[in-house]
Amino acid sequence: MESEVCKRPNGASGEDILPLSEKIPASAPEVTQHPSGKKRHGQVIQILRALSFGIFFTLCILAVHISQCIGSPLYFYRRDWYDRYMSRTKEFFGLTVISMTQWWGPTTIRVSGDAEVAPELSKTLDGRIECSFPERMVMIANHQIYTDWLYLWWVGYTNIPKMHGHLYIILKESLKYIPVIGPGMAFFGFIFMSRKMATDQPRLAHRLNRLKQVHTSPTGKKFRNPMWLLLFPEGTNASRNGRAKSAAWAKKIGVADLRHQLLPRSTGLLFCLRELKGTIEYVYDCTVAYEGVPRDGFGEELFTLAGTYFQGRPPKSVNFHWRRFKVDDMPLDDPEKFDAYVRQLWIEKDELLEQYYTTGRFPSPDRPHVVTEVKTQHTLEFLQVFSIVAFSIILIRWVMQVWSIFMWLPPFRWMF
Repeated sequence: MESEVCKRPNGASGEDILPLSEKIPASAPEVTQHPSGKKRHGQVIQILRALSFGIFFTLCILAVHISQCIGSPLYFYRRDWYDRYMSRTKEFFGLTVISMTQWWGPTTIRVSGDAEVAPELSKTLDGRIECSFPERMVMIANHQIYTDWLYLWWVGYTNIPKMHGHLYIILKESLKYIPVIGPGMAFFGFIFMSRKMATDQPRLAHRLNRLKQVHTSPTGKKFRNPMWLLLFPEGTNASRNGRAKSAAWAKKIGVADLRHQLLPRSTGLLFCLRELKGTIEYVYDCTVAYEGVPRDGFGEELFTLAGTYFQGRPPKSVNFHWRRFKVDDMPLDDPEKFDAYVRQLWIEKDELLEQYYTTGRFPSPDRPHVVTEVKTQHTLEFLQVFSIVAFSIILIRWVMQVWSIFMWLPPFRWMF
């Protein structure tokens, strides 16, 4: 079994020999000292890190978006080619966020699973984790901070076969108006929701219909495209305001509020599962916890963008506990029963989080936790992000050179 000593990621000196429960009292409502310690970088280094981070992220995002625009005409020619092409650009974005976390915000990832999922988690000789989750599934998770999706995207990268090009996320509609990033997410096939089911249902049905379409290979074999559909049933990340609204909602519907999460809303998940039933077998549930967040605290107040990537204070560890449930066993025919079913899942997740806050670990009775880091398999793998743009530039220059030579041949000189 894994030692209770939590090593610092990426070669930081020393070891943290105190268990989590001793570092931060379980009953402390506030954190007087940051769980990742003092700022590792002074003001000048922070500015340099911010500049380098900004340059890297901007160049990669522009390369991804330009690549998307180059391939967008495929939509009107062959939809299946278009989907495969955009999946490739989605891989580029996945490599971008994985690389930026590896270099600017390295952290330990500790993964465990229940008796069914644990055998699907293994570790390679070079210290990476390999998951063997199915190619088509719905993934649900509690929502701690805004970077949850980033770490879950990395999980897709670790899967065999790799799934970081086949992740689909349901997002707030307001995000599609962010310059470059919003249109890029639309190219990815992400689903934007206004939280008004009358408005959302037609567009959601359209997108889900695309995700369950049957294709035919050149050999005549029928298949569906790989798909991981990620939903956060809580609707937003845990915060003080969110906790107050959750408590008010619990009181209104006459149920007990949760201790460490927001109450989940089941309507969107129910609609997705009804639409996808017969095309997926399992829903995979991930319970996420960040080391250092106190029992009554909120991760968004501790692990900000600046703190994680510029000040050198990322979470010491991000902890995942996986479970899975058969879609056929879920009460999809009765909305009230399904709502109670999802709420029970969240009650169980709350117990898992309670154990984490008490012991510093999620349960893993049959197998040890898999401990690894967010990193790519190859250091320069991120260069793939620029491959389509680079090839296009080379091709355009070659065409221009050939054209100039062609136009100066004797039969065409009269034109000039």
